Amino acid sequence: MTNTIDPLELAQALIRCPSVTPTDAGALDVLEGVLQSVGFACHRLVFSEDGTPDVDNLYARRGTAGPNFCFAGHTDVVPVGDAAAWTVDPFGAEVRDGRLYGRGAADMKGAIACFVAAASTFLADGGGAQGSISLLITGDEEGPAVNGTAKVLAWLAERGETLDDCLVGEPTNETTVGEIIKIGRRGSLNGLLTVTGTQGHSAYPDLADNPIVRLMRMLGTLVDAPIDEPTEHFQASTVALTSVDVGNPATNVIPAQAQARFNIRFNDRHTAAGLDAWLRERFDAIGGTYALATSSSGEAFVTEPGRLSDVVATAVTAVTGRRPELGTSGGTSDARFIKDVCPVAEFGLAGDTAHQTDENVAVADLDVLARIYRSVLDGYFVADP
Repeated sequence: MTNTIDPLELAQALIRCPSVTPTDAGALDVLEGVLQSVGFACHRLVFSEDGTPDVDNLYARRGTAGPNFCFAGHTDVVPVGDAAAWTVDPFGAEVRDGRLYGRGAADMKGAIACFVAAASTFLADGGGAQGSISLLITGDEEGPAVNGTAKVLAWLAERGETLDDCLVGEPTNETTVGEIIKIGRRGSLNGLLTVTGTQGHSAYPDLADNPIVRLMRMLGTLVDAPIDEPTEHFQASTVALTSVDVGNPATNVIPAQAQARFNIRFNDRHTAAGLDAWLRERFDAIGGTYALATSSSGEAFVTEPGRLSDVVATAVTAVTGRRPELGTSGGTSDARFIKDVCPVAEFGLAGDTAHQTDENVAVADLDVLARIYRSVLDGYFVADP
């Protein structure tokens, strides 16, 4: 008989592993041991690349037949920040007033524990005969995301192994479990704009070329008016100025150079390459000497509403009584890699304390999420595809 897993106990065990990116700190050992106890075949996969740290990943599967339904997530967490500002041990996994505290409670060790709890009860009740359940867990989501999910997917492809549908356990809800299922994500483009002028005395501005003035004009073209309008599944694209730097300690000197950093979260009207060209066209119109460097952490994508989102939404409603919205807001996630191989959706705990001091989740929400994931498995493997 298959054992069943308590999501709170497993979440606590995972949180007590200080797995700040890229360190695993035993988190995947804990997870592998529990998955093996309920019949999963586990593969530990360590990937590296020049200039990046080694990263430990885990792929586990129960069953060999199709379809293969995959839960995906990450055990790595962001740093605790100022540990003295925490009212609890960031890796103590303390339960206080009905809430579980610790780095990764919301993002996303709690959801991983719920994955395993749901699978264990499903299997204990005789489910899974029609296909396979798998977990793809990386230790490189909060970091560069170079040696994690993308390389696990390549490893699966080399083995001829496929994922048919995937649910990522990111904390998609703002405050209450059941609010939103993510069916896509906006793209993200980072820009570094460097404007060069001619240094001079502030008393004789006509003899200098002030780069700050041109930088302000260039940035104005980004924020003075919206980039675009919303699309069917996406909000309008947004620009956030994140830094303006001159590095000038003198009060009477016009500097020779000024820099600004910005981030564009873009919808499916755009690509990163298209936005790079759009930026250069705008900056060229202002003129002068400048350099622009851009980098993208992901393109906008959407999994059109269909069977996967229907199964997840039905499960959420059955457990919570709420009908979740289908959305694409928020930052990037590893769903941006998974969407290249199969339909993907995201649903997890409330994320209102994710990455914050005293990160925490309601203990009751762990039970709710485990029941939702169990209902997803029931619907996925019973419903007529």
